[in-house]
Amino acid sequence: MIAATRHCLNCHTQLHGRTDKKFCNDYCRNTHHNSLNSDGNSCMRNINHCLRKNRRILENLLQGSRPIARFSKQVLQNKGFSFQYFTHQQISRKGNPVYFCYDYGYRFLEKEQVLISGDRKEN
Repeated sequence: MIAATRHCLNCHTQLHGRTDKKFCNDYCRNTHHNSLNSDGNSCMRNINHCLRKNRRILENLLQGSRPIARFSKQVLQNKGFSFQYFTHQQISRKGNPVYFCYDYGYRFLEKEQVLISGDRKEN
């Protein structure tokens, strides 16, 4: 019985060796899997970019030794902060939602004010 000729799933060169081999080398294997996942990766990459940008804005606003500061919502928006992106949410002792961008938290106050905290403690 003659075995069927097998070809690399990426570059289509003829394969030799193991019968379950799908790729001729690591480069072809990585290229093939990266092309399969590229659509999902770009979406995740864009969201992670927004999250890192939000964290950087919060960090810059809290420069110095202030662990907590109050800013207007407009200040954050002017710096490019996207309020729809946050890593997680907690409820403070007073029942208010606190949003986090990794290790920086913020919550909304009255009169379009935002309270920013530089740690994970409840605000």
